[in-house]
Amino acid sequence: MTAPVNSNSIQRVKVYRLNEDGQWEDRGTGYVTMDYMERSEELGLNVIDEDDNAPLLVHRISTENIYNQQDDTIISWSDQELSAELALSFLETAGCTYIWNLISSMQHVLHFNALNGETFDNVISELEKLPDVNRSNLPLILKIVTKYGSADEMRLIELMLKDDAFFQKLMAVFEACEIKKDVDGLHIMFNIVKEIISLNSSQILEIILGDQLLMKLIGCLECKLQDSG
Repeated sequence: MTAPVNSNSIQRVKVYRLNEDGQWEDRGTGYVTMDYMERSEELGLNVIDEDDNAPLLVHRISTENIYNQQDDTIISWSDQELSAELALSFLETAGCTYIWNLISSMQHVLHFNALNGETFDNVISELEKLPDVNRSNLPLILKIVTKYGSADEMRLIELMLKDDAFFQKLMAVFEACEIKKDVDGLHIMFNIVKEIISLNSSQILEIILGDQLLMKLIGCLECKLQDSG
């Protein structure tokens, strides 16, 4: 299910497709997010029309080096599934950079999924920081904590502790999801918190069980109980 559109995750774009004459055709204007694809555990780019909320584009993120960033406001690629050359033209430079970084981070995760053993650990060690903590990045963060938790717990703990405000920002996203009754977001938050607790890191537990975050943490875990009840 696609998550509700919110100001933290949406970026306004024009969708273009290269036609047989070599001209870029305007296929509509909408809002792009990265989220789970329908009936799938894979993440992709979803563009929803700004007028009627109809899907303008659904693109599964590829591990191949097919993406190009141009003029700070355009991301283009050759979509093998659609047999088409596609491009997103962003209203703002910041929006283009934001989605470009999401694509890059997701490609890291996809590479992780395809690797194992020593090679997997080597790739993990190359990641310098976790993705920004916001609603649109929750699925990506969940994938990372799940994969790291089973492959390199110490590295995951190190990355979490590297960002002094990681857990505060995570609980702020939880509160936003709760206010907006974002069920999908709350479910992802529950699973993220469960994975973090399962790391059993004394340093992390000391932070999340402190006075500032404890009640929010309990509220996050209660969401699953309320849903199942």
